[in-house]
Amino acid sequence: MAYSTSNPPELWAGALSGGRRLWYYSSADAVTVVRVDGYFSNGWDLGMRKGDLVIVLDNDASPITGALCWVTSASATGGVDLSDGVTITGTDTD
Repeated sequence: MAYSTSNPPELWAGALSGGRRLWYYSSADAVTVVRVDGYFSNGWDLGMRKGDLVIVLDNDASPITGALCWVTSASATGGVDLSDGVTITGTDTD
């Protein structure tokens, strides 16, 4: 799938240490798709900046998976690029 501006990342917390922000994004796209440069085409307009933390959730995976990613670059013309992230899995062994 492709990013849709009708499902933007949510700002969960602003002005953390150093002015960084915490974002949350949930979609059926895998983290490997979401982290690609330019995926968030309107990220700059939303307020995403280099150093912000983004929680990315693939709500279509089984088990549900996600990642903690840093915004590595953000610009008004190029969109936002995320780090590869640290994977978080939703495995429930009980």
